[in-house]
Amino acid sequence: MNERLMTVKGIIAAVWSVLGLLLLLGYAIWRLSLYTYESLQMPWNWIHWMVFIGFMLFMAHSEGYKGFQKSFSPRYAARTKYLSTHSTWTQCILAPFFSMGFFHAPQRRVMGTLALTVMIVLFILVFRYIPQPWKGLLDAGVVIGLVWGAVSTILFCIKAFSDAHYHWDAEIEYPL
Repeated sequence: MNERLMTVKGIIAAVWSVLGLLLLLGYAIWRLSLYTYESLQMPWNWIHWMVFIGFMLFMAHSEGYKGFQKSFSPRYAARTKYLSTHSTWTQCILAPFFSMGFFHAPQRRVMGTLALTVMIVLFILVFRYIPQPWKGLLDAGVVIGLVWGAVSTILFCIKAFSDAHYHWDAEIEYPL
């Protein structure tokens, strides 16, 4: 097998890729957890509890399991592993964005990543206008999805770097 060795630049890129994503997710988890805590200090009736439980289950499944564990995290780990042996200085500096698929990916992936980013920003802007306790109970679902995503990304990165048979399509594509 023609495996390339990790370089110092590649190791820096891979570490920055993982840390950058974890910092981004950690910041979002922290901020949203504060709204959830604030919401939990208010009185809830049965409809609040129904929405809370339902949205938590929905977000755990859709964002955590399907979004992160089955799609984003394994590809992110594969792209991070690619960085460890093939990174350019641009990819090294922008490692978290490279691994997320913002560039040097098939056009379909780049467009999907951009569309998802715009959608997330729009959700953030809309959620600002939702009053408590609704905002906090919805944010709790997002927190569950993000925590699941952070954990699954860490586990997939560990697997990618420790298992010689980890073969997930990194979807690397350079423009012509």
